[in-house]
Amino acid sequence: MSFLSQSLARVKPSATIAVTDKARALKAAGRNVIGLGAGEPDFDTPANIKLAAIHAIEAGKTKYTNVDGIPELKEAIIAKFQRENGLAYKPNQITVGTGGKQVLYNALMATINPGDEVIIPAPYWVSYPEMVALAGGEPVPVVCTAENGFKLKPADLEKAITPKTKWIILNSPSNPTGAVYTHSELKAITDVLVKYPHVWVMTDDMYEHLLYEDFAFATPAQVEPKLYDRTLTVNGVSKAYCMTGWRIGYAGGPAELIKAIGTIQSQSTSNPSSIAQWAAVEALNGPQEFIPANNKVFKERRDLVVSMLNQAKGIDCPRPEGAFYVYPSCAGTIGKTAPSGKTLVTDEDFVTELLESEGVAVVQGSAFGLGPAFRISYATKTSDLEDACHRIQRFCGNLK
Repeated sequence: MSFLSQSLARVKPSATIAVTDKARALKAAGRNVIGLGAGEPDFDTPANIKLAAIHAIEAGKTKYTNVDGIPELKEAIIAKFQRENGLAYKPNQITVGTGGKQVLYNALMATINPGDEVIIPAPYWVSYPEMVALAGGEPVPVVCTAENGFKLKPADLEKAITPKTKWIILNSPSNPTGAVYTHSELKAITDVLVKYPHVWVMTDDMYEHLLYEDFAFATPAQVEPKLYDRTLTVNGVSKAYCMTGWRIGYAGGPAELIKAIGTIQSQSTSNPSSIAQWAAVEALNGPQEFIPANNKVFKERRDLVVSMLNQAKGIDCPRPEGAFYVYPSCAGTIGKTAPSGKTLVTDEDFVTELLESEGVAVVQGSAFGLGPAFRISYATKTSDLEDACHRIQRFCGNLK
């Protein structure tokens, strides 16, 4: 009999991390590999933020802090929510965790009872259903097709709600598709949610600042104030501030929920890194001009990748409005034979053969709940993206 927990059987390892690790291993073995699996900006953390961390170290701010964040960071988060989202929170309504992932996980652990259902629009970030399963809940994926812009339709949401529904998780701009809900699209969804007071709303706004074509960001508690008391608005500094490794995420929500999240955190990790917290204060309060400058580069890369992928045989790549991912369909390649002699039956076959024959690492769409497709992160240098897209074109052209 295995000594491992039975709950482990409910969870699959992260597909995005697995692809990144495989690409690293092949690189280490001397292969020329371009990794497009990780959702990580290639830009360096801005100098003022790094300097704030150095000053914190020099000032001896290296001790334990409050479990769920230093007061200065909570104040910076409160100011951010008010300034950018029109949401008013008090310090006891704010939690800070080791990355947005921990905040989401803590919230699910603090609220889910066995059998509780969580609605997750698909394609979804790979970790949502696994975190729900770990917490003892039932993930309820609702497929959002490319024809619908990969966005949840109100009627489909209403159909998925049952008396057991505890949460819905909304992510806009989306990882993996880059889809963004307009204010009116969100309003149509929140109109449904207002009718079901037992359903709570968890919004993952991590890509809030990564928007193109002057697209205006909106978040559910801002769109529908009636949902304020049952919405957890989650965000962080990883993507917009190029601080993935600093591991700071945060959320605003009802005080009772925030307290429960703090209880979980106090018995698991305790406080996030004190140094990273001080860096995050500077990120939120400091100059923001680098964000539009970075976005200009991301937009150029998006346009390049969409154009080049749509020139590959059997690939159809929609143009996303935000984040730094594209989610092309590879349906046109299924059933064909790769240069290795293997027939492509699934999108996992597609990405495996692409990596083996051309040294391009991408993540299969089935890991995100909707295939046959694959996700590319274009948060990598432009010359690598161009090279990778040429390789994908060549790979698709060589399929028989």
